[in-house]
Amino acid sequence: MASSSSVLVIFLLSTVLIISIMPNVNAQRNHSKSNLISPGSSLSPHGYNLSISSWLSSSGRFAFGFYPQGNGFAVGIRLLNPPNNTVVWTANRDDPPVSSNSTLKLTGDGLLLRSEGGQEIPITNGSNLLETSAISNASTAAAAMLDSGNFVLYDETFFVIWESFDFPTDTILGGQDLLASMGLISSASVADHSSGRFSLEMQDDGNLVAYPPNSSSPYLATMTFGSYQLSLNLSGFLVLSSQSSGLTTQVLANGSYHHPQDNKTTIYRATLDVDGIFRLYLHNFLMSGSPEGAVKAIWSALQDPCDVKGICGFNSYCEVVMQKKAAEVHCKCYPGFVYNNASQMSLGCYHNFTVGGCTGNEEPRLRYKVAALDNTSWSNHPYSVTPIQNKEDCGDSCLGDCNCWAVLYTDADCRKYKLPLLYGKTTSSISSKGFIKVLLPRNMDSMPNNFPYLPKSPTVTESKNKSLILILAISLGSIAFLCSVFAISSFAIYMHRVHRYKKLLKHSSLALADQEYFTLQSFSYSELERATDGFKEEIGRGTFGAVYKGTLSVGSSNKTVAVKRLEKVVDEGVREFIAEMTTIGRTHHRNLIQLLGFCTEGSRKLLVYEYMSNGSLADLIFKAKSVHTSWKERVRLVFDVAKGVLYLHDECSVHIIHSNLKPQNVLLDHTWTANISDFGLARLVPNETKINSTGGEGGGAGTVEQLRRGYLAPEWQKNALISVKADIYSFGIVLLEILCCRRNIEVNVSTTDEIILSSWVSKCFAAGELDKLVEDDENVDLKTLERMVKVGLWCVQDDPALRPFMKNIILMLEGTMDIPVPPCPELPSLV
Repeated sequence: MASSSSVLVIFLLSTVLIISIMPNVNAQRNHSKSNLISPGSSLSPHGYNLSISSWLSSSGRFAFGFYPQGNGFAVGIRLLNPPNNTVVWTANRDDPPVSSNSTLKLTGDGLLLRSEGGQEIPITNGSNLLETSAISNASTAAAAMLDSGNFVLYDETFFVIWESFDFPTDTILGGQDLLASMGLISSASVADHSSGRFSLEMQDDGNLVAYPPNSSSPYLATMTFGSYQLSLNLSGFLVLSSQSSGLTTQVLANGSYHHPQDNKTTIYRATLDVDGIFRLYLHNFLMSGSPEGAVKAIWSALQDPCDVKGICGFNSYCEVVMQKKAAEVHCKCYPGFVYNNASQMSLGCYHNFTVGGCTGNEEPRLRYKVAALDNTSWSNHPYSVTPIQNKEDCGDSCLGDCNCWAVLYTDADCRKYKLPLLYGKTTSSISSKGFIKVLLPRNMDSMPNNFPYLPKSPTVTESKNKSLILILAISLGSIAFLCSVFAISSFAIYMHRVHRYKKLLKHSSLALADQEYFTLQSFSYSELERATDGFKEEIGRGTFGAVYKGTLSVGSSNKTVAVKRLEKVVDEGVREFIAEMTTIGRTHHRNLIQLLGFCTEGSRKLLVYEYMSNGSLADLIFKAKSVHTSWKERVRLVFDVAKGVLYLHDECSVHIIHSNLKPQNVLLDHTWTANISDFGLARLVPNETKINSTGGEGGGAGTVEQLRRGYLAPEWQKNALISVKADIYSFGIVLLEILCCRRNIEVNVSTTDEIILSSWVSKCFAAGELDKLVEDDENVDLKTLERMVKVGLWCVQDDPALRPFMKNIILMLEGTMDIPVPPCPELPSLV
């Protein structure tokens, strides 16, 4: 009996806890029949009178209808809390504003917006909102603006067939849930409620995550996993709770502590603000009309605005400045950079000088200097980390490294970075010190600024011979003196440079000795035979030969490597082969596989690479179905490959055309980062081998038709001039394969249109049916898909002149450069 009583008490306590924390779902469905909106009712923004432009809730605190935006009007829901009404939901938020002559009408099919030109735009089942089965099968009998802020449509039985709470924009209100796969997108600005740069997503794995623009690296994550939802109840509790049991697992904020009054005087909303920070707000209607306390932010997911990744653009850093007792975010350029757009400083910065790279024999210290920044950090991955005791030596080491543009000195480590610098910020709590490489003024070594003008030649007169001699003596003496000063100064400058150059050579030698990847190692054939256990474990085979897994002893530890045994290579001399390997070894990039060493003994030529533990890109996108093939991961892989190709084409000291870019030659390391392999080897292979190696997956011989269907550009079969545009064609095919997770040629398809991927993509794009390409995928961003498909179609144009360069491709992929509609490419035939 006692046991039964205990169970009853526990059950009652659990029930009370659930009721106090979870939102009252039925509350948001309640309606007053006197407040119902019947079919045929309409609204108009003309004259912008609240009675004809909006439908009000029974309390008069929420209004659904037109509100001013830009040079026109938008349709949405506002919380009426003067003096500043708050937009909490917007329909078709990325459509342009409509004119004052537009009308909004409730029909049996839902809400229809009729523009001034007569175009009818659905509101309750628009393209930006998920169409529910209820709407497609039921007729709208009535609508209501509820006191919860939820706008609903009813059928004839007063069953809710559509509600705005199911399609949040940047805000959730009390009584509203954010379920798995639902999210918020910030507004573009305080006055513009179209989609902004930041997103907050309730992921399927139960983790609430906030992302910066064009990135899969979050700046906020709750680290909760399972079946969860985000809920805001009417009492101001913002919680992560289990969808199955309803029990709260994590309370993010308790708004009731800030205002103990009942729900009749307070309304809570949680908004992903323009600056990317998720905040909880309290609206106090007792103080309505007063600017003091009417709206108050009572909780913030982040305290430092600079913790939001992407708040400032590339090559700029975030700094919080106090202005009139309010914190303002300032985006500042690093030394040597200027704003991309001076009126929008958050768009990032670019170099204010032309980058000379590593060409020529000019000593870098005579061209550059470093500028220091205290209490600074950024979020790139360094390509080099070296222990250094002195921070000035850390900055000095960047001058002698052609690849280095910035260094961070942190905890006695010197971290080197390439451009662009991402997500930078400065604050007194950061102990790191940054050094940025900047160009020295070109005229710094010219003559002294106050070099005197030479005196004019004296006027010769017969009557003043003595004066003439005196003037000549003074002039010649002055010239001789100045020449002496100039000669001494030039000698002193020369000796100073010689001293600095010797010091640089000494430092460079020490740095090269400390960093093993700057020097290629020459191996004997017997060493590599032992390392691979007699070439026992073959892990791949491609155009240039087989690849074997091996282990090399490095000091007291063992290092796993990949050994490629070259086959069918041009029989050239040892010196020429070593020269080619030295060129490849000078490439250092996060998205290129690193060459560690080589072996050349007679006709036997082998290369030693770092080992890639996760196989090839082809294995990932064509065979495996795992978390690593999600939409965001595939977008990241596209950028990885693009950045690697950009480095080969434009950024390394010797420009390299890959000539054999395909998913089999893109390998994945332990972090699933894409690394391009086999670059720089094309010169070692005869031309007929290149053409015959493009048909199959492993690189077997192929016909002309296989060439046109493969990854090589059409100019290969035409024996035309081969340029970097040939790699652009191959990249376009690889891009489309990554997006669609299928090969360029598939025979087992439902229709013949789908056999050749590039042809199918072009037809889907022309028909506006890109969703067919990713039918099996969830959470695909259709805008990003359209942008990337357009880039891919430009890349696979037959005419090389029509294909863009890789630097423009990356700008188009990022969305910072407009992409015109691509022409239909000359697509290959199966005949």
